[in-house]
Amino acid sequence: ARAERLMKGPALAAFGLDDEPEAVRRAYGDSDFGRGCLLARRLVEAEVPVVEVTLDGWDTHQDNFTRSRKLMADLDPAMASLLRDLAERELLDTTLVLWMGDFGRSPRINGREGRDHHPKAQSAVLAGGGIRGGLVHGATDARGETVVQDPLSVPDLFATVAWQLGLDPSKTVDTPAGRPIAITDGGSARAVLRAS
Repeated sequence: ARAERLMKGPALAAFGLDDEPEAVRRAYGDSDFGRGCLLARRLVEAEVPVVEVTLDGWDTHQDNFTRSRKLMADLDPAMASLLRDLAERELLDTTLVLWMGDFGRSPRINGREGRDHHPKAQSAVLAGGGIRGGLVHGATDARGETVVQDPLSVPDLFATVAWQLGLDPSKTVDTPAGRPIAITDGGSARAVLRAS
C-alpha cells in the first residue's frame, strides 16, 4: 500500500521532464546526469526531502584527461543550472546541495595517463542550505597531495551536513528492528560553521 501511494503521489508529476521548456532542458544538458539534475530540481519543488543524482565514471585510472573532459561537459551545465534554478525559485536557502565523490584523486599521473585513488586529500562542494557562498575551508600543499590547513575529516563533513539539515549529529536513532544507528560517526560541525 505504501509503494502504491508513492507511485500515485503528487511527486510523480515531477518525472514529466517533457513539461519543461526546451531551453531549460538544453541548459541542463543532453545527458543522463543533466536530466537527473533537472529531475532533482523538480523533485525538490514537489517537496521530496532527499534526492540523489549520480555521475559515474570518475575512476579515471587510465585516460584521465579525455574522460575528465567528458565528465565535466556533463557536470558543469547541469550543476550550474540546478543551482541557478533553485536560487531563482527561492529554494536554494532551504536545499542543501552536496557534491562529492568517494575518494580524492592522485595529483600524479600514472603510466596509463590516469589518476589513482588518493585518500589524503579530496574536495567536496556544499551549496545552499544555509552554507555561506564563496567559503573555502582547508587547503592542500601546492601539489594537492596533503592537507596543510584546517583538515576536515569525513565525520566532520557529515556532521556539518546533518547540522545544516537540522539534525543533531550526535544523536542515535533506532531502526524498526531496534538496531541503534548513529546519525554520524562522530565528527563536529563547529570547525566549518565557525568559519561561515
